[in-house]
Order: sequence, then structure tokens, then C-alpha cells
Amino acid sequence: MEYRIVFMGSPEFALPTLNMLVQHFSVVGVVTQPDRPSGRGRTLTPPPVKVVAQQLGIETIQPNRLKDAGVWEKLVEWSPDVIVVAAFGQILRQNVLDLPRYGCVNVHASLLPRWRGAAPIQAAILHGDEVSGVTIMKMDAGIDTGPILAQRSIPIQADDDAESLGKKLATLGAELLIETLPAYLCGEIQPQPQDESRATYAPMLKKEEGELSFLQPAEYLERKIRAYFPWPGAFMIWDSQLLKVKRAFVRQQNLIPAGKRSVVDGLPAIGTADGVLVLREVQPAGKKWMSGEEFLRGARHWREI
Repeated sequence: MEYRIVFMGSPEFALPTLNMLVQHFSVVGVVTQPDRPSGRGRTLTPPPVKVVAQQLGIETIQPNRLKDAGVWEKLVEWSPDVIVVAAFGQILRQNVLDLPRYGCVNVHASLLPRWRGAAPIQAAILHGDEVSGVTIMKMDAGIDTGPILAQRSIPIQADDDAESLGKKLATLGAELLIETLPAYLCGEIQPQPQDESRATYAPMLKKEEGELSFLQPAEYLERKIRAYFPWPGAFMIWDSQLLKVKRAFVRQQNLIPAGKRSVVDGLPAIGTADGVLVLREVQPAGKKWMSGEEFLRGARHWREI
């Protein structure tokens, strides 16, 4: 039997799932977010899923909300057997959840019920989790609360940031979906309820949350830098301007007061509540990413007297 699939997704994370689906199923339609202004020029930019869907010749719609005029009619016209969702960015109403014969299946970038919500990859790194993974689940009206079809874990490496871990999980999720979906559609897999007692939540991040507070421990700040790259980005204010931080490491033996700037191993360093944060790669306002050594050559007043 050939199953009809509607896919809902938007960012880069969703692309491996879409590409895998079209190789194994009939993807009859794609729903993705509207084009948004992006970059310094605020150029209107389509979401990655739209670009790929159009290249594949799949009919695509971009509603601001699923309740917009014409969206429901289009979904009914596509007549999906199942809707597959991966980082779509909108809440599915009950009528949409109930439309496909086999419901809506989500590819989520965490080992549910840990890190439900919009930023599970960032939360896993920020909180020092040793493992992450993906969950294939049947969606319900809650936020990532639906029953589980399958899970697969991978270790979080010491140098993983949200970008690198996200790419691994995107591929892992696509592979697991293609392994799981046929068995689910044939009735060989029964969804299993989540353990509510173990649930944690990772809310949507805001740009201002990227600011580094040096009253916090150095190890936490180092994780935050990795967790928040590339978005919302970790930063501090230096010389009345934004200084973005991409890579750092911790030195526990150096005693520098919290918030005081210094130089350690030829690199810019800042005292924290516990240890020293050494900046390996930074981006001053209006400039490119550069090494800490390169930054110091132009930052004459970095070290405080």
C-alpha cells in the first residue's frame, strides 16, 4: 500500500527527514513557515524546507497559522494517511491531529520526556547532559506529551555545540523515522505513554538570554557558549559593544575575581564565580570571527590594571 504523507517542518533540522521521506513514501504536500527577513540586509528568506520542497516539486504552503483561511481545505484535499512533523514551529490543533488515519508523528530532538519544548538541543548541552537522542512520537494536543513509538540515543561530545549536535540528531531522527514508520503503519508498534514524573521543559530561547553573567561558574558558562551557538549566541559587553563568544575553555587553577578581565595562555580570560573562562574564539562588533590571540592584538585595554 502506498501511504500519502504530508510533511510539516521549517529549519535545517527538518531536511534529512524530508529527504528520507521522499525516498520511501509519497509526500503529497509540505507545510512550512512563511519567508522571514534574514541577515544584515533583512532580505526576505525562505525556510530551508521550502527550498528543498520546491526543488523536489512538492506542493508547498506557508501559513502564518494553521487556522488561516484555506489551510484546512488544502490539508483535506491532500488527504494524508499520516502527517510527519519535524521542527515545524507551530502548534497543531485537534482537528489537524485527527485528520490523518494514522495521526501525526513527530521527530523530536531529545529523549522524551526529558526536554519537551522548543529548545531541547540547547537545554541538553546547557545542563551538562552526557547523552541526547531523538524520539519518534505520536502527537497529541500537549507540547511533546504524546506517546512514544521509538527512541535512539547518542553521546554528547565535549566539543559539541547546538549546531553540531543538531546535525547529528537531524540525521539520526530521519533514519529512526524511516525504520519506525512502516512498522507503526502496519500496526507492529504500539505507542507507549511517557513517564510524566521524569518530564522536563526547554522553553523557546530569547536573544537576550545569550548574555554571559560572570557571577556564574565557568563550566556552566562554557556549556552555555556551546549550547547557544549559533542562536541565540553567547555574548558579553566589552568597550561598550557586543563581543560574541563561540569557543571557550575553563581554567580552575587561576584565581581571578568574578568579572575581572585578564590574559591566560595568551588568550583573553575573565574571572567567574568558580574558575576562569578563557575565550578561544570571539567576534567583536562589526568584525569576523577570530581567535582569542588575534582579538588581543587589537584589544589594547583588555587586561585590567
